[in-house]
Amino acid sequence: MSTNKIKLLVADDHEVVRSGLRSMLANTDIKIVAEVGTGNAAVKYALENDVDVVLLDIRMPDGDGLTALGRIKLDKPDLPVLILSTFDNPTYIARAVALGASGFLLKGCTRDELLEAIRKAAAGDSAWTRDELRRVTGALATPRLITDVEVPLTQREHEVLRQLAYGLTNKEIAQAMHISYETVKEHVQHILRKIGVSDRTQAAVWAVRKNLV
Repeated sequence: MSTNKIKLLVADDHEVVRSGLRSMLANTDIKIVAEVGTGNAAVKYALENDVDVVLLDIRMPDGDGLTALGRIKLDKPDLPVLILSTFDNPTYIARAVALGASGFLLKGCTRDELLEAIRKAAAGDSAWTRDELRRVTGALATPRLITDVEVPLTQREHEVLRQLAYGLTNKEIAQAMHISYETVKEHVQHILRKIGVSDRTQAAVWAVRKNLV
């Protein structure tokens, strides 16, 4: 590693998280060059400035982290982006993999795990753990995902699938769409059957591949 510090952009809407990251990275080879609190601000800074790694929270106001990840990768495909989340959510992990993130960190990770992931990403390596990848490779390898079949989803099913791919639980989808929990469960079962996958993670990957989210 050269003496040059790794330039890190941190995007998180919680001051307490940002200050925790600052103290964790103090006196290391990693320098936080900017801190932003929204997805849109992260995209703007990443595309207009020279950074080595972007660390993105998922749930942020004004453009969530996964949307920001997709937009950054569109213009700077080689810029490593790490996702930081409170939620160990297989759907988030699936979308992060499908959108080209370099790794996925939980906010409860240790200082060593954080440093290792940032260094790996900066070096152009993957910071994904074998376990995380195993959870989603099944989803990415589903044959139905590769063949470009038109699947006759209803308008309502499309909407449920999009919410599911954003990582919402059935209960959250029910609240967001003002329908009953049972109805959501029924829709999810229909969606999985129609698109030929066996779980929510695979459905999320399918939705990402189809540009539905």
